[in-house]
Amino acid sequence: MELRSTTTTQHEGRTAHRSQRHLLARPLTLSNVKKTLLALVLALPIAVCLAIAAWPQGFGLEQTPIIAQVVAPRVGVICIALVLLVLFALLARWEAPRRFALTVVTMLLLFALVSGSLHFSRGAGSTGLERAEGDVTVVTWNTLGDEPGVDALVELIQETDADIVALPETRGAFAAEAAVRMRELGKPFWAHTTHFSEQYGALSTSLLISADLGSYTTDLEIGQTRTLPTIVARPDDGTGPVIVATHPVAPIPQQMRNWRQDLEFVAGLCNGIDSVIMAGDFNSTLDHWASLGVDGGDLGRCVDAAGAAGAGTAGTWPTELPSWLGAQIDHVVATPDWQVVDAHVLTDRDSFGTDHRPVVAVLRFTPNE
Repeated sequence: MELRSTTTTQHEGRTAHRSQRHLLARPLTLSNVKKTLLALVLALPIAVCLAIAAWPQGFGLEQTPIIAQVVAPRVGVICIALVLLVLFALLARWEAPRRFALTVVTMLLLFALVSGSLHFSRGAGSTGLERAEGDVTVVTWNTLGDEPGVDALVELIQETDADIVALPETRGAFAAEAAVRMRELGKPFWAHTTHFSEQYGALSTSLLISADLGSYTTDLEIGQTRTLPTIVARPDDGTGPVIVATHPVAPIPQQMRNWRQDLEFVAGLCNGIDSVIMAGDFNSTLDHWASLGVDGGDLGRCVDAAGAAGAGTAGTWPTELPSWLGAQIDHVVATPDWQVVDAHVLTDRDSFGTDHRPVVAVLRFTPNE
């Protein structure tokens, strides 16, 4: 009897052991494979959307509606992705949606890493150059219809020792008053203004050029941005750069066609025929320019100063958000005969009434490089 009892016990133990091995093998069943494949299929549309959001220019979609608006605030989109990642990670606690949730978590993590790397690579490094005599300082500031006041503008020009000041959404009277004030302070400027309506500041663009750079005349034959004005100023003596203050329209749904044509127009100004310094509110980021660069340039043959100086991550709009979260849509660009010495976004004027931050760039003429 003891022998039979022992044999029975051993048999039961082997049966239990086989049962345990069977339980461990369940994840390899056809049913679980089907569930995993279903999770991947359901997550595929999310993967496509994330890939486009991370690198829309890879699909030629950087200037299409919705995508153009999504790609501008990269850091904001990354923050949303991280919030969703946490939510899907919590959803993975339940068995039914676990495979799908973990697949989406992986995709969101990859998106955050790729998009973050692309963004922060534009804020890495510096030129390593120091300002020298003969360098030209360029400032652009969208004043939202003269909101900061003349005193604030004059203070900015003095603080930065600016030679060129692009002023989108700035009326002619405001620019002229600033030029008079600067003349009284010993540094005279020429004031240029183009407007589509004198009543609305948003439909005016002004440009201040230091008299030290010579006299300039606005080129009225070259063409225009379609909704908001651009100034193209040429040196009267034929020497010196063409200086441009520009303001392409914002990529809102009803203006998408005009926005694309505006960007094509300003890119065409950087065609390499003239030496060009251009500044203003471009209502676009480096991502939107992917199809417009030529011969290594960012916009036509022009190079973005902030990107070249490692300041391409600081947002210039809106001032209601911290600079690390905003979009850099205000730029200073120049043709390759101008070397970028320094560039930065000023964050100490966020309470001055406008929703844009000033951008300051120092350029050096290097015709033989």
